Amino acid sequence: MGKEITIPETAVPKKSSILRKNGKLKTAYYEKELARLQEELIKLQYWVQEKGLRVVILFEGRDAAGKGGVIKRITERMNPRIARIVALGTPSDRQKTQWWFQRYVAQLPAAGEIVLFDRSWYNRALVERVMGFCTDDQYREFLRSCPQFERMLVRSGIFVLKYWFSVSDEEQERRFQSRLTTPVKRWKLSPMDVESRNRWMEYSRAKDMMFDHTDIKQCPWFVVPSDDKKRARLNCISHILSTIDYEDITPPAIELPPRKKESGYVRPPMNEQTFVPDLYPTLATD
Repeated sequence: MGKEITIPETAVPKKSSILRKNGKLKTAYYEKELARLQEELIKLQYWVQEKGLRVVILFEGRDAAGKGGVIKRITERMNPRIARIVALGTPSDRQKTQWWFQRYVAQLPAAGEIVLFDRSWYNRALVERVMGFCTDDQYREFLRSCPQFERMLVRSGIFVLKYWFSVSDEEQERRFQSRLTTPVKRWKLSPMDVESRNRWMEYSRAKDMMFDHTDIKQCPWFVVPSDDKKRARLNCISHILSTIDYEDITPPAIELPPRKKESGYVRPPMNEQTFVPDLYPTLATD
């Protein structure tokens, strides 16, 4: 197991100062705790790079379960050359004829990289199964071969973490309705999402079957209750940090030398350059 991530006892606030009346986390506490965990993620990043580790993190769950939100919070402070997000689209006609895991293997990390899959090879056990995009034989073969595939990844030295974001049907419906009424969120609601809304029970059965076959000792599933998005994000990030053993090897701050003064340089006239229109007023100065 990795480094234990806990809140220092002396810093634990009273419940009344961190919880709303509905039991969800207050924004101020959430943002402070998120910033603390993101600092730990940077320490993990340096460790992964220095030791040449290879880390794969899978995020699965129903539509609107909160997968994208936690991925965004994990990576927003990290180096995108080290922490990379993979969100593959619909396979091409050629890819449909390949071994199922083939296009995912191409995305696996090299030494010093963390790859976060926003949905993964488990599409076959969920979306493809429920929507009828694969045959029964293809589905059964996936359930047989997936545990072997993941054991092979682990034996090769890759850290594999699998998270299932669990959202209630009531909360999913609320989030769907919010996407309909919020223009900047409307792109998140695809025809496939609408269809999945009508197949809640089929998805539940598919998820249960997937867990029965792929919740293995070498690569277990970790369930993240996600009706409260903020709590889900903090819990998931904390778990990632606790699972991978790392040390703080953050380099010291660089001391910037005085900037050299170059002579003989003349800047071109400003009126010869094209600037974007300045549409917003600036503060008046005395």
